[in-house]
Amino acid sequence: MISRKRRAMLLLQLLLGLKGEIALADGVDPAQLEDWGMHVQFTNVSQMHPAFSAPYSGQNSLNPSSSSAETSDLTLFAGLRLSDDSEVWINPEIDQGFGLSNTLGVAGFPSGEAYKVGANAPYLRLPRLFYRKTISLGGTEQRVESAANQLGGIQSANNVTLTLGKFSVVDVFDTNAYAHDPRADFMNWSVVESGAFDYAADAWGYTYGASVEWTQSWWTLRGGLFDMSTVPNSTKLDPTFSQHEFAGEMEERHQLFGHPGKLKLLGFVNHANMGSYGDALQLASLSNSIPDTALVRRGASRPGIALNLEQELATDLGAFVRASYNDGAMEAFDFTEINRSLSAGLSLKGDRWGRHRDTFGFAAVANGLSGAARAYFAAGGMGILIGDGRLNYAPEEILESYYSLQAADHVNISFDYQYVANPAYNHDRGPVNFYGLRLHFEY
Repeated sequence: MISRKRRAMLLLQLLLGLKGEIALADGVDPAQLEDWGMHVQFTNVSQMHPAFSAPYSGQNSLNPSSSSAETSDLTLFAGLRLSDDSEVWINPEIDQGFGLSNTLGVAGFPSGEAYKVGANAPYLRLPRLFYRKTISLGGTEQRVESAANQLGGIQSANNVTLTLGKFSVVDVFDTNAYAHDPRADFMNWSVVESGAFDYAADAWGYTYGASVEWTQSWWTLRGGLFDMSTVPNSTKLDPTFSQHEFAGEMEERHQLFGHPGKLKLLGFVNHANMGSYGDALQLASLSNSIPDTALVRRGASRPGIALNLEQELATDLGAFVRASYNDGAMEAFDFTEINRSLSAGLSLKGDRWGRHRDTFGFAAVANGLSGAARAYFAAGGMGILIGDGRLNYAPEEILESYYSLQAADHVNISFDYQYVANPAYNHDRGPVNFYGLRLHFEY
């Protein structure tokens, strides 16, 4: 009789197309290592905004009439240990729905669960399929808890971790304990990520690539190479890898008055066929037309940086700050039209009112455009997410608060409110109030 655990392992091996037995290095206790893992999550987000003031609208504008939208996704996280230091994961997912106004009209879009594409009927896709190897460099042994895309086991404090395959750049870079997961904490794009980090991705936010992380005592160095899409906001990634992104990040870990914190400095360079806002404006003036970066694309590079701080202030209270900047002379490619961004917020557990597994969060964001980008959108240009046909520029200012209530084991219901002044940097439109309800199950 084959045990239930053995049957599950055989099923995973079949699913992943693998053969053979799991090999363990000498000295490793098999009882300490999780041989396989299987987790599931379901998230449904409903959002709406009432009507707001808008004297004009463009092709990429947020609908000024009262609107609502709903998105859902169901994900399987299936992993198999190949050896004591390596594992492979696959994440098939079923998605459904669109973001408000087809995910257009706000640079710091209000739902991280809304992609740049969607469908009314459920559709299947594969966001992640990756291999991870962790090489021990010694130091204290630490327990790794079982979680989605992470097998439980023992890991040395000093190590090198290689990740290779299809995943999201922000699975590895720009992470933050308090603002990074739109399924569980904040929802706004420019809160859960550094707004000016134009990370390589397809229209769903995933790509092919590799990253290496070197961890020693109080610091980690990360580096990665990732594939960019064929053209901005595309569902297809460049099959030749000639359009790509280099990313590097330095992380230091510290204690402040006995409370842990992390500070990360990220740098990235995108190499792709991208259009200059200045070139698009110059061509438009010669042809007496509306500027379009698609007409002036050429091989170019676009650098950027981001600073990311997370700090525990008390056992139930944490704070975060992100500041980011990129070269605003070129068009946004794979994320959104933000050339500089500053965000900060607090995350409070419900211990003080007897609800330990509840969380309250509050964040504020200011997003900005470069002078070249302002001129382009003022002349009627369109981008990935924004384009009102004209522009009375002002920084896009966002407030977000949420309360996540644990309704039952593995089930959380979140109530989310966002206030957006000058959506798409346009002082002539808005402000807009967004109301959201999120149902999240994970096991």
